[in-house]
Amino acid sequence: MEVPTLDLSAQYEQISDKIDAALEDVVDNTAFILGPAVEKFEKNFAEYCNTKQCIGLNSGTAALQLIYEAAGLKPGDEVITTPFTFIATVEPLVHMGVKPVFADIDPKTYNLDPEDVAAKVNNNTKAIMAVHLYGHPAPMDELQTISDENDLMLFEDAAQAHGALYRGEPVGGLSEAAAFSFYPGKNLGAFGDAGGVTTDDPRLADRIRQLRDHGRAGKYSHAILGHNERMDGFQGAVLDVKLNYLEDWNSGRQENASYYNQRLADLPVETPFFADYADHVYHQYVIRVQDRDEVVEQLQDKGIGAGVHYPQPLHLQAGLSQLNYSEGDLPVAEKAAQEVLSLPVFSLLSAEQKNYVCDCLADILG
Repeated sequence: MEVPTLDLSAQYEQISDKIDAALEDVVDNTAFILGPAVEKFEKNFAEYCNTKQCIGLNSGTAALQLIYEAAGLKPGDEVITTPFTFIATVEPLVHMGVKPVFADIDPKTYNLDPEDVAAKVNNNTKAIMAVHLYGHPAPMDELQTISDENDLMLFEDAAQAHGALYRGEPVGGLSEAAAFSFYPGKNLGAFGDAGGVTTDDPRLADRIRQLRDHGRAGKYSHAILGHNERMDGFQGAVLDVKLNYLEDWNSGRQENASYYNQRLADLPVETPFFADYADHVYHQYVIRVQDRDEVVEQLQDKGIGAGVHYPQPLHLQAGLSQLNYSEGDLPVAEKAAQEVLSLPVFSLLSAEQKNYVCDCLADILG
């Protein structure tokens, strides 16, 4: 049996008539860059995240970049974040001459450990970037306290957490600004690259809108130097349709995670933990196993789309060697990177597919 990591074709078949009609509207209006479809999605996604503003962009990386730029970070500043995330969280900082400072992670949620964050604050620290990894919200109250006590900015990387709740409140509205990715494989995914920023700060929102569109103040008037990081009309149309199904799809992921938790309870694996403050949306269903690489290889040989998120923490990446970290500096993240394994959890998994995954894992682990 084949169990893919994700089945976007099946998802499209569910809603193809609505998607096709929305794309046809964009063609009819010839509004291919920004335009009404993007504006509609921005309004609806802001409401969904319980924020005042959403700015549509062409990638999640652009969302992170423009938050950092609009916040006024400059060379020599430092931002504390996690080493256990995709590199896009820190990539724009390095390009800007801002130093990422890594704090270690909680061994259960894989999110930032507030105690280590507090220990890393110094006179150069200007912000904390929390990452809601795998769809589990970061400990925002503790991070907000650290920010308040040290006069720091607090931001969210919510690229994996569309619809996740922290103490009943949606991620994306828990800080000064949040970055979302709408990469096709996300819980809310476009038909290509896309991203967005949510915020309640009108000044920050205006600055990001200007930065995404060449610093434009008028048609041929450019008040600042900006970028070309606007959302396409097609992506806005697709996302606005899919937003109506996000809650159902997230519920499907949660049901699949619950099934896995029950079936894997007696196996030598550590199933995902979620804190009592969290409503986890399982962008990834991540277990921990010994001999992880061998287990992944055997699962893949059986047709199961198992993966690893992430096999090497950022502080040990060759592309960030200039930050001068060494093995052993962040031991919790390093240990997690050796043991985590992601199982397919998308909402349209069949009962037979889930059962097959668990049977295969039981067979591999003896």
